[in-house]
Amino acid sequence: MRNKLYAGVAFAALILPASAYAQSTGSVDFEEGAEIVVTGARADNGVNGIVVPDTSKSRGVLTSEFINRQSPGQSVNEIINQLPGVSYQSNDPYGSSGGSLNIRGFDSTRISQTFDGVPLNDSGGYAIYGNQQLDPELIEQVNVNFGSTDVDSPTASATGSTVNYRSIVPTEDFGVKLVGSAGDFGFFRVFGLVNTGEFGPFGTRAWFAGSTTRNHSPFNKESQIEKQQYNARIYQTLGSNGDFISLAGHYNENRNNFQGSVPLRWTVPGTAGGGTVGPNSSNRFPLTRDEASYTVPACQTNQVTGAGAQAANSCGSIFDERYNPSNTGNIRGASRFTLMDGLVLSVDPSYQYVKANGGGTVVAQEARRDVNPSGGNANCNTTANSATVSCQSGYIGGTPYFGRDLNGDGDLLDTVRLLAPSQTQTQRIGVISSLRYDITPDQSIRLAYTYDRARHRQTGETGYLQLNGKPYDVFPVNDPVADVNGRVLQKRDRLSFAILHQVAAEYRGSFFDDTFRVNGGIRAPFFRRNLTNYCATSSAAGFVECFGSDTTAQAAWLAANPTQTVVASVAAANGATCVGTVCTFPTQGPQQRIFNYKKILPNVGYTWSLTQQVDVFGNYSKGLQVPGTDNLYNSFYFVKGTASANPKPETSDNFDLGIRYRSSTLQLQLSGWYTDYQNRLAQSYDPDLDKSVYRNLGAVKKYGVDGTIAYSPVRQLSVYAFGSYLHSEIQNDVEIGRTTVAGPLGPVGSIIYAPTAGKREANAPEYTFGGGATVDLDYFSVGFNAKRTGPRYLYDTNEPVRAIIATGTGASTVYNQYTVYGNKTPAYTQINIDARVPLGWAGLNDQTYFQLNVLNVWNTLWVGSVNSGNGSLNQGPTYCGSSNGNCRVGQGVDIVSYGSALNSQIGYPRTFMGTLVVGF
Repeated sequence: MRNKLYAGVAFAALILPASAYAQSTGSVDFEEGAEIVVTGARADNGVNGIVVPDTSKSRGVLTSEFINRQSPGQSVNEIINQLPGVSYQSNDPYGSSGGSLNIRGFDSTRISQTFDGVPLNDSGGYAIYGNQQLDPELIEQVNVNFGSTDVDSPTASATGSTVNYRSIVPTEDFGVKLVGSAGDFGFFRVFGLVNTGEFGPFGTRAWFAGSTTRNHSPFNKESQIEKQQYNARIYQTLGSNGDFISLAGHYNENRNNFQGSVPLRWTVPGTAGGGTVGPNSSNRFPLTRDEASYTVPACQTNQVTGAGAQAANSCGSIFDERYNPSNTGNIRGASRFTLMDGLVLSVDPSYQYVKANGGGTVVAQEARRDVNPSGGNANCNTTANSATVSCQSGYIGGTPYFGRDLNGDGDLLDTVRLLAPSQTQTQRIGVISSLRYDITPDQSIRLAYTYDRARHRQTGETGYLQLNGKPYDVFPVNDPVADVNGRVLQKRDRLSFAILHQVAAEYRGSFFDDTFRVNGGIRAPFFRRNLTNYCATSSAAGFVECFGSDTTAQAAWLAANPTQTVVASVAAANGATCVGTVCTFPTQGPQQRIFNYKKILPNVGYTWSLTQQVDVFGNYSKGLQVPGTDNLYNSFYFVKGTASANPKPETSDNFDLGIRYRSSTLQLQLSGWYTDYQNRLAQSYDPDLDKSVYRNLGAVKKYGVDGTIAYSPVRQLSVYAFGSYLHSEIQNDVEIGRTTVAGPLGPVGSIIYAPTAGKREANAPEYTFGGGATVDLDYFSVGFNAKRTGPRYLYDTNEPVRAIIATGTGASTVYNQYTVYGNKTPAYTQINIDARVPLGWAGLNDQTYFQLNVLNVWNTLWVGSVNSGNGSLNQGPTYCGSSNGNCRVGQGVDIVSYGSALNSQIGYPRTFMGTLVVGF
């Protein structure tokens, strides 16, 4: 059912009939193929197209009518920000720089996102990249399961929510749509779509589309954003019973600098005026919108210099100078075949390709490195190899040693800054198949099978920088720098296969004159992670020592570093040998490990119609997230087969219970939910280390409530409101380390806990609420939407951000501890306005109009994406335990503090943009 949504009511068919819900062709067919689930036959037309769903899950749906009123080119993840329970912090106003997504406290690595049924989460780390999504003009609808997955969800990541969107179907008639947009910060975008209409003897249909976008950062004009995207789909109906075959293609290319990323602190202690705003570690977050803009000065590298030792400068290393390039594409098939009455087969195959990295630089050494600790780090330019000296080229201790002249000045004495991103190339194939059988007109079953195989090649080649600090090629994998022996050096070197086999079964039935409907299903995924690390692992945080194909150098490093030292209290379960309190276990060199995970995941629910207008519903689902590849590679530090070498999967039990009211003028839905986590893993990205850091929160319980109401007293006016509340509670204190010397926290090896028991999870807003209205007249329409996002804790300890500053020298040194930011980000409110003027008065057709969008009308200063954490230990007598106090050497105690300020994004400012849409 496709009901017209007047003037883009922000819930834009917040909940549509079941025919629009699901992600795969099989799910769509199962929900609309049998009479019992054609809920459009039961439901009225809703409030100007807003129809409450007849489903056991809490869901929200936005249609193309609403999507097309948002900022052209905007990420679909920003668009769903108008649904209850959803919180998205976009890194720029136009959707080309990504952002952070959270639904009911599930972060993006726990949310399954699909595009025409194709899984979009990174198949290794499960991240969602908001800047790589489909052009919004091509999205027919997007639906969100707020707290549960579908039975055939092809995901290793979803312990809770899913976001599924589907592309438009080619039209039967020829048509063209051209969109041109311009706005603040140099924004310019062009989009074009051509529908062929039916052609050929079989009535084949197709469309072709392309777009290009360019703008710069609102905060730093030197940070540029460029994006281009190309899409196509061909569609062939088979008979008149809904059967079809379809083939679609998508390609997206981003070339953008990072932007607006600054340390999250109000003040920099010891700095005049509290410091300045900027991306450097010595800068801070803006206090007002007026000081949010900053300048990254032009610079010049010193790669080509005179004789003698020359040190690299910082040109090209600032976060805003880093590029975040990506080439992504997919080919998607979809099909539906009626084998006989009541028996329907659907098959959706797919192929995906990704080439991407996150930028970053490194100070490289022209000299080789002595890898033998007993040699005292000998100077490899003056000391020959011996029994105690082993000079090698390689990527060692986070630094590449080339053993060759990099800057052409004739010596090996220099350090040179090089481009050094973490490169990922992925090729992924998959298929989702489903077979539905109607037992009776009131009861149906289906069987589904999913196969997903992703090949990841993760490397870390280096590349040369131009004199202005910009890379010659944003992908150094294309032309990497080699060492003295012609071997390519890289900071990581691994090959991974992420494989999923999944079977699922589902039943749906209707009873008591279609007033009570039940659904029940089981998903049984079998995950295999086949991982090969070509480097030696030197820390539990995943640091590695890489020598590429130089097996001699690798063997020399392993021979000189045969063991790793750990404290006795963590040794027993990890194969260590102990002498007193000092324990060691063998250093783990290059190797392959295979991990297998499987789980039976039930998914059951009901809908009970108490009256023609009132339904109650409930649902239970079990979620699963297997450890991502980064987490698994970190476990290579430990001896194979030991406890720490086998990370556990995360599971969740999700419960929904709600009530709905539906009439021709009023739509209402209210739902309560509860989630019980086991082995809850938390992940944050460290941009300086270019690594993901993990922490295990153990058991976490959370609950909340979501609600929405939509009202249309007359056709020309629509209003709506929504809201959500979230409470989470970490059940235990979380281990963050062990003491290495005896002190106030206990003897060597004592567990150090962060005080997380009873605290809320970080980075999830406590509440969100908002609403809007639209007035739709014949010659003009205007609408607005507003949303208030509640505060988000920065740490799982729910403590403020603190810093320790030393003054003085020697015995006179004083260590002061300061609170530099509160314990959570402030709540913020955003208001957006859209207005549309049809141009029929100028003799043009009703598909041609001018649209104005204004984002963040109040120009609110807000905190965008934030990397959270638990803190780290500062141990020994040189630190003070009192807040904002001070002490001298010998007077302090061990404390847990928070080191460097968290990395955060400045929320985008007020933004104007105008769009001319021409259709014929």
